[in-house]
Amino acid sequence: MELFIEILKYALPSIFLLVLTYMMLSNFMDNEEKRRLYFLKKETQKSALPVRMAAYERIALFLERIHPDRLLIRVPAKDMKARQYRNLLVESIRIEFEHNLSQQIYLSDEAWNLAVNAKSATVGMINNWAQDIDPDAPAFDLSKHILNKVMTMENFPTKGAIRYLKGEIRANF
Repeated sequence: MELFIEILKYALPSIFLLVLTYMMLSNFMDNEEKRRLYFLKKETQKSALPVRMAAYERIALFLERIHPDRLLIRVPAKDMKARQYRNLLVESIRIEFEHNLSQQIYLSDEAWNLAVNAKSATVGMINNWAQDIDPDAPAFDLSKHILNKVMTMENFPTKGAIRYLKGEIRANF
C-alpha cells in the first residue's frame, strides 16, 4: 500500500500538469484558429465588399428602370397597338430582370424577395391597366393611362424596395 501512495505522490502532479498543459495548448490553438478565421474573413470581405455594393447598385438600377414612368420613356410607343405595347413593356421588364438574376447571390433574401415582388407587382399592374384600354387602341393611349395611374399612386412597389435596399446598405456597410 505504501508503494502505491509513493507512486501517487509523483504521478498525480505529473497527470495534473499534463491535463493543465493540454487545456492551455487546446485553448491557445482554438484562439489561433479563431484569429486566423477572423483575418481570413476580414480579407475576404475587403475584396467582396465592392462586388456586393455593385450588386445593390444594379438591383437599385433595375428597380428604377422598371418603374413605369422611366419604362415608358425608355420603350417608345410608336406605331403600335396597346396590346403590342403592353407585351413590349412586360418583355422589357423580363429582360431587365433576367439580366440581373445573378445579383441575388450578393443580396439578402429579404432584399431579393422585395426586388422580385416589385417586378411582379409592376408587371401585374401594367397587365391590369392594359385591360382598361381597348387592345387595338394606339399604344399612346395605354402609355398615357399607365402614367396617369402611376401619378395617382402614393407608394409604388419599386420605391419601397429601393428604400429597403438603402436601409440595408446603411445598416450593413
